[in-house]
Parts: sequence; C-alpha cells; structure tokens
Amino acid sequence: MSKLTRRHFFQGAATALAATRVAGANDRIRIGIVGLGGRGNSQLGSFSRITECQVVALCDVNQAARERAQARLQKLTSLKAKEYNDMRDLFADKDVDAVSIATPNHWHALATIWACEAGKDVYVEKPASHNLYEGWRMVEVARRTQRMVQVGSQSRSHPVKIKAMKLLQEGIIGKVYMAKGLCFKRRPSIGKTPPEPVPPGLDWDKFLGPAPMRPYTKNRFAYNWHWFWDTGNGDIGNQGVHEMDICRWGLGEVGMPVSAVSTGGKYVYDDDQETPNTQLATFDYGDKQIVFEVRGLLTGPEAGLPVRPGNTIGNLFFGSDGWMWVDDSGFQVYKGEANQLVMEEKAERGDATVAHMRNFLSACRSRNYKELTAEIEIGAMSAALCHLANISYRVGRLLRWDEKRKKFVNDPEADKLITREYRKPYVV
Repeated sequence: MSKLTRRHFFQGAATALAATRVAGANDRIRIGIVGLGGRGNSQLGSFSRITECQVVALCDVNQAARERAQARLQKLTSLKAKEYNDMRDLFADKDVDAVSIATPNHWHALATIWACEAGKDVYVEKPASHNLYEGWRMVEVARRTQRMVQVGSQSRSHPVKIKAMKLLQEGIIGKVYMAKGLCFKRRPSIGKTPPEPVPPGLDWDKFLGPAPMRPYTKNRFAYNWHWFWDTGNGDIGNQGVHEMDICRWGLGEVGMPVSAVSTGGKYVYDDDQETPNTQLATFDYGDKQIVFEVRGLLTGPEAGLPVRPGNTIGNLFFGSDGWMWVDDSGFQVYKGEANQLVMEEKAERGDATVAHMRNFLSACRSRNYKELTAEIEIGAMSAALCHLANISYRVGRLLRWDEKRKKFVNDPEADKLITREYRKPYVV
C-alpha cells in the first residue's frame, strides 16, 4: 500500500471502519502490539495471560525485535501472530480489534490517532503524548471516532492506591494543600556514542517518524531515546508521569495550573543526554500546589521514607491534619503535632497492569469510555503537567497559563514548545 493510498485510507474510511468487529460476550478481543522493545515485550507477556483476548499481530520497525517477540508469543501461547514493519498496515487489518501502543513517546499520539481513525480501540503507554498539542488532538479524535483509549497509567487500577485516594478525598488528613511526587530513580551516565551505519533490519526513518531526521547512534535508539528532546521527555515524563498522575488524582483531578516553574540541570555527567537528571517543578493552583522532584544521581530519601536500593518513588500528600505517603508497597497516614502513625496498609500481591488491561478490554465490550480507569483525557492531562515543567525548564522561567486561549501569557518562545515541527508525512 503506497503512502498516498494509506493517507486517503485513514482520512476517508473512518466512518466505515468505525463498524470494525467488536468482540461479543463469548469472543476474545484480538490485539495487535505496536512497538516490541522493553515495554512492548512486557505487554506481550501481560496480554498473553488474559483469557479475554488474543495477541494476533506484532509490529516493530526492527526485524530483530519482531523475531524475538514472535518466539516469545509462541512459547507463551503456542500461537503465531502476523508480523508488520509498518503500523499503518496493522491498523488496516480487519482481523485486529484493538491495538496496544508501546513505541517511544514521540509516536504515541500519531499511532493512537491513526488507530482510532482505522476503527481500532487503543491501549497506549504513558506518557499519553510527547507535547501538549498532541494530547488535545488525541482526546478530540477519540471522541469523534468513539474509540476506547486507555493510557497505561496502571496505578489507577492498583487497589491500595485506589483506597488511598478515596481516603484523601474523604478527608483523612483534612484539607489537602500539597501533593508531592518523587522520582528518585538512579540513572547511570549513558556515555557518548558516535553516528554509525543503521543496523541491518532496522527502518530508521520509521523509528524517527514525526521527529527530525538524525544520524543513527546507539544512544538515540533502544532505551536511551528517553533522554533526547526529539523522542522523549526526560524522567519526569518517563517514570515521573505515574507519580504526576497520582498527584492530580489525590488533589481531586486538578487540571492546568495558574502557573508553573521548573529548574534543575544535567549535572555531573558529560554525555549525550539532553534532558535534566535533576529537576524540581512547582504548579500553582491558588489554594493548593503540586511539587515534583526528579533525582537521577545518588540521593537519600525524603522525610525519613523507606529507601529501596537506589530508588525512592512515590507520593506525599500534606493536609491540614496530617500527611500521607503512597507507593507500590502501600500507604501510611500520619496525623497531629506528634506526627503519629494512625493508619498503614500494605499492598496485596497482584498485577496492576493486568487489571488495567482487563479494564480496557471490558470497556471495549461495553463501548462506554467512562468505564476506563485511565481514559485518554485523564492521561493527557497528567502528561500535560510534565510538558509544562519541561517547557519552563527549557525556556528558564516561570510560566503563566491562559486556559481559554490554550497558550502561555505573553510568552511566544514558550508557545512554540506547545507543539513541534513534524517531519512529513508523519504529521499530527
């Protein structure tokens, strides 16, 4: 199928394809996975454990990744999936009901939009988008095409975190005035890697997609794409977006702040990384605030919190009567002047990602997007705060937001970072 034909296909066939087969009560939903790196491989394992669905298609621009995923799928299920190099061909496959997007961040929006317009429901990894504009477009397209779009913020399906957020909203620590997200995740230096020939079997043009054409280097590929502005959003938009989402959740689903400011830098290392390894962001909502901190270098804990080897990742909530700590292991509530521990709950064993995927599959059957625990509007807003922080960091000043105009107040330089220059034909 030529590029011209594909473009006309996606523009003109949305209505017809909206009637794409939706699995009945006794049918398994047929899943295609796009992006078969670390997270995509993890998704493959999770979807293979769920009896309500079947992985029937695999797509990656890297032949080696497709071959590894195919071998793993056959080992897990004894079944073989169709293979695709181009996601547009997978989206055109009438035997695929829904897709899971596990590409690098810069592909999340376009892949989701193309899939929705081809009549597929979408599970898309966090962060929902690579920039602010993309998040708005994803919500608009999901509504227009009536597709289910779930963002991979699996904390929303984590029972102990659901309980903690409910307690906050019921006033367990009084009026909550601050949410603090901690992303103290140890990140070694990535070093420097020179340009070199593209490895055999890798379609470098498709990997870069909407991003500018750059020479292939090892650091711009595989996991380290997170640390380049072309393709990633730094750790605030990688691990951190999970905790940013919980900050918003605990404060009552707050949206865009009145103002935001972020400082920090890439300290200690002399390497290829562009994004900061140390970052502090503050979001002002008038009567409450979000504070977010990224530390990729060696660090201690915060407020005497438990330290896992190398990492302290979680959320603090401060209220008029006390404070709460929440992470994957559970939560603790402290109250009063004596800082007394009044409640503690440990997380039960379970897989929040599988529960999150089951929630997505259930909504694919019911056709009610409001049943999704991390629907695209939720995920896009949490990503938006990460983008606000990064824009403030990059322009070097506090930013004020005009929600009516969807622009910054008197700041054309910051406005330019609301979206990006897209490389044709990969245009959102």
